Amino acid sequence: MKRAIFTLLILAWASVATAHSALKSTTPANGAVISQTPNEISLNFGKDIRLTRLMATHADEKKIKLDLSKHNGFIKHYLIPFDGMGVGDYLIEWRGLGGDGHTLNGAFSFTVE
Repeated sequence: MKRAIFTLLILAWASVATAHSALKSTTPANGAVISQTPNEISLNFGKDIRLTRLMATHADEKKIKLDLSKHNGFIKHYLIPFDGMGVGDYLIEWRGLGGDGHTLNGAFSFTVE
């Protein structure tokens, strides 16, 4: 009986997890080391999402809010203008809503040498 309940819980969790909009890829890629600061950042999700916040941190400096004003509604692909701050490590943090209403968030990083 415990095994059947455990199996049902795993299946229920898996169906909820797949309903959310996972971040499939970014440009620059997570962990990438690149030679120039990019002019734009792209985020590609598996399902439609509405980004509500996108922040960039360079090295140990203050977070900068990136402009999402050209992206309305729920979409899969975001292309965001990016004014880099030179060489160093960057952390991009995002927050949004999935099509099912759940709050989603995540981050990726890259280095400019």
